[in-house]
Amino acid sequence: MVKGTTSLDRRNDIISAAIEVFAELGYYRATTAQVAERAAISQPYVYRFFTKESLLVAALDLSWQRILHAFQLVRDTKVPEFLEEGFIRAYEKIMESHRYEILLQMQAMTILETPVRETMTKGMNDVQQLVFNAFLQAGIEEPQERTTIFLARGMLCNVSMALDMPNLMIKR
Repeated sequence: MVKGTTSLDRRNDIISAAIEVFAELGYYRATTAQVAERAAISQPYVYRFFTKESLLVAALDLSWQRILHAFQLVRDTKVPEFLEEGFIRAYEKIMESHRYEILLQMQAMTILETPVRETMTKGMNDVQQLVFNAFLQAGIEEPQERTTIFLARGMLCNVSMALDMPNLMIKR
């Protein structure tokens, strides 16, 4: 371990490397050895913190927390008429700066292992609840429908990004 580097730093390095490796190769094709190589550590050190599955769960949890944090900032700072636009811009920034996290979430939607599904379900539910409650508190008409449409547009944004098809999304 590099002098001055804490276990928490190394743990975060492993998660960051896993996000990239899993997004590039796919969870099932990627190995912890590849993650270790990307993080510039030994494979046994990866296992000090994670199994392969718990590493994926940690990576997904980080990605959901990033979205929730960005949306909480929007909710707390935007006036009602700019709330939805604020959420959209915050998500676009995440897509630009953390592309691999979004690609990893897309892949994880097809993984059937219980801990992964639970993490994905919790993340989507948390985002849905935050957006719905923000719309409701802002007095936006039909908050449930607007939330559903917002989430559906977000999924289309993901597809648009993954396939490099910006024409799928109409900019407002």
